[in-house]
Amino acid sequence: MLFTILIYLAVLLRILSNPFANVFQKQLTSAGSLPLLVNFITYFLLSLLCIIPAVGVNWLSLPLGFWGYSVLVGLFGALGNGFLVRALQRGDLSVLGPINAYKSVVGLLAGMVLLREFPNGWGVLGIALIIGGSYFVLGTTEEKFSWRLLKQPSIQFRLWAMVFAAVEAVFIKKTILYSSPTVSFISWCWFGALFSAMVTFWSPAHRLGFKQEFIRSKLKRYALLVFCIGLMQFTTNYVFEQMPVGYALSLFQLSTLVSIGLGYKFFQETDILKKTMGALIMVAGSVLIILLK
Repeated sequence: MLFTILIYLAVLLRILSNPFANVFQKQLTSAGSLPLLVNFITYFLLSLLCIIPAVGVNWLSLPLGFWGYSVLVGLFGALGNGFLVRALQRGDLSVLGPINAYKSVVGLLAGMVLLREFPNGWGVLGIALIIGGSYFVLGTTEEKFSWRLLKQPSIQFRLWAMVFAAVEAVFIKKTILYSSPTVSFISWCWFGALFSAMVTFWSPAHRLGFKQEFIRSKLKRYALLVFCIGLMQFTTNYVFEQMPVGYALSLFQLSTLVSIGLGYKFFQETDILKKTMGALIMVAGSVLIILLK
């Protein structure tokens, strides 16, 4: 009974923490913060917090496979989160959030190749519903549901973020199988900070802007962002340990409804009813994917 409650609680916290993290990321970039700096500072602060729990881990006993997948997690995670923050800087949260439902499709396909987790007929129907629901959500944009929509930078960035994050999820599951959710979380923070630093600090503008981020007006948002991202990733790892990646990513898509509400509340975004209807169809598709098991 307690085990079931913990899983439901972890899923609920994951559903809530992700869209709230997106709000703080969008607020920081709207205030002039460079997206790659926001991404790096989040990883950097989380890495510092991981030093204490990392002392009790016997890192030398971990197999080579763990380190190989940790490198891939760091690379894909840094790129995915970097693209996500860039997308949030330019686009509407109430549009970009529902697009994330495609992650369950990508994760399912990646899981078929790397984890041998195959869908049944319900999973295929779920994919169709996700695509159909996105018609309503993306229909609220000026370009509607068309190929012209892909020319929007925010949509391009969000799609790249989604693909990197979905593949990253499979690699995270691999690191968990080699270790534990906690150890995987620590490696996610450290390798994410390493690769995001490599991506960020090649630019003089980012090197000069680093110190300027630590001003009083931004510290509260960074603290809230770090809390939400840390909670999101730790609960993600816990859920990944208990269920298949495609199943977990499908459950997480309930956060699309939260994203639409937050987009309306914090950024006065429009066409909320149509976006909500599309998101509900996409969530229904995600629930059907759950039935693959």
